[in-house]
Amino acid sequence: KTTEIGNTDAEGRLVLADALVEACAEQPELVVDCATLTGAGRVALGTDVPALFCNDAGVDVAEQLVAASASEQDQVWRLPLWPGYREQIDSKVADLKNIGAGPYGGAITAALYLNEFVEAPEDGADGGPDEAAETAQPPPWLHLDMMAYNTGSKPGRPEGGEAMGMRALYRLIERRWGSAAK
Repeated sequence: KTTEIGNTDAEGRLVLADALVEACAEQPELVVDCATLTGAGRVALGTDVPALFCNDAGVDVAEQLVAASASEQDQVWRLPLWPGYREQIDSKVADLKNIGAGPYGGAITAALYLNEFVEAPEDGADGGPDEAAETAQPPPWLHLDMMAYNTGSKPGRPEGGEAMGMRALYRLIERRWGSAAK
């Protein structure tokens, strides 16, 4: 897909889009990306709570992550991939724009942009068209948009860089696929 660059400061989502395409080509059971993608997420939820987005296939997994975040005291909060904002990333000269049409809903329009790159594989293993690929669905996808920095010290969370949502994400993965430690 082609992208019109509406803001050169929104370059991270271009790299992330490529990474999502590559990840989906591997036909994973789950795709998760974590990024300090937007300031709009901070405006919506503050500095302590990462925004969580998911595609339709990822709704159940997103609910599991929200539950894990509560039990791990590592809060994430789900925001919608609101289809009413999708038109904001339409372009007259490319398939998509890398930024929404205005100053509102920026975390949502950024996630909608990324969602465009979470797709079912197009080709079969032999490199030719695959009839099953025509009915294939994109993998479940979770997108965490976080600040990744503590502005002050709290118990267990010193001021500075912070892997927000990672304790919850680890617990989700452990519950779904087991622990790596045997």
